[in-house]
Amino acid sequence: MSALVAILAALASSIAAQSAVLPVTPPSNRAQLEADLNLAQKVIDDPTSASGDIETAGQFEQLATAALAREPLATQRATLTGLGRTAAAVLRANLDAATHLARLASPRKAFPPWRVIAPPAAADLLGYFKAAQAQSGVPWEYLAAIEFVESRFGRVHGLSTAGAQGPMQFLPASWARYGRGDVNNPRDAIFAAARYLVANGAPDAMANALYHYNPSGDYVSAITDYALRMRADPRAYYGYYWWQVLYARRGRTFVLPVGYPRLRPVPVAVPGAHTRSPPA
Repeated sequence: MSALVAILAALASSIAAQSAVLPVTPPSNRAQLEADLNLAQKVIDDPTSASGDIETAGQFEQLATAALAREPLATQRATLTGLGRTAAAVLRANLDAATHLARLASPRKAFPPWRVIAPPAAADLLGYFKAAQAQSGVPWEYLAAIEFVESRFGRVHGLSTAGAQGPMQFLPASWARYGRGDVNNPRDAIFAAARYLVANGAPDAMANALYHYNPSGDYVSAITDYALRMRADPRAYYGYYWWQVLYARRGRTFVLPVGYPRLRPVPVAVPGAHTRSPPA
């Protein structure tokens, strides 16, 4: 009987965590923000969480990161001290990555000429990443981090300002050398990225390989932040999977929803949220 009670208690706790309502945008009250971030992390880390709950939790973490990225360091540190260990580690990595990516972002006056499409299922993408790792030796977390930054796991469909294309953003010359198949096919692009990284030192010299992928120390640091977070907590991948395409224009931040440009950009009230176009 005691075993049954324990099982029922655990199930009730899981259901309570998953059914708890997270706000659409981060609250201004720090204590409430800390509680919400802890809850979001609990939902993401629970393998029994429903997909819809993970989606809500992941998107909340994205907007909370965007809001906190514009706050003073003292505010960021104070928030981190109020979080559980895993939630704090995730937020710390996300804030560091946001700082690096902000240095790569450039102001935009117009909305981008992209299409935003639904990504492959999270499990399918994870299978591609792990299959590419098995073939190349490149840790799957780095491949996932690259696609996450480059195209939000394939949501962004369009050319960069330099002409890079596909979910892993290949320039035509690089694709001609390392690509096989269709540059817009997620599996083909992920395997090509693995081959490119190996040709430039991966897995032994990941920083060097990443620098060849995009010659920016900030890019290398951001990819490394996300990759190491997923290595420490593989469930983090599922939270990142649900991050949306955010776009900053004329001092305002918008979500470019799946279906853009047919569907209009949606303004979000999150100070400091930013995105970057796919890198060259």
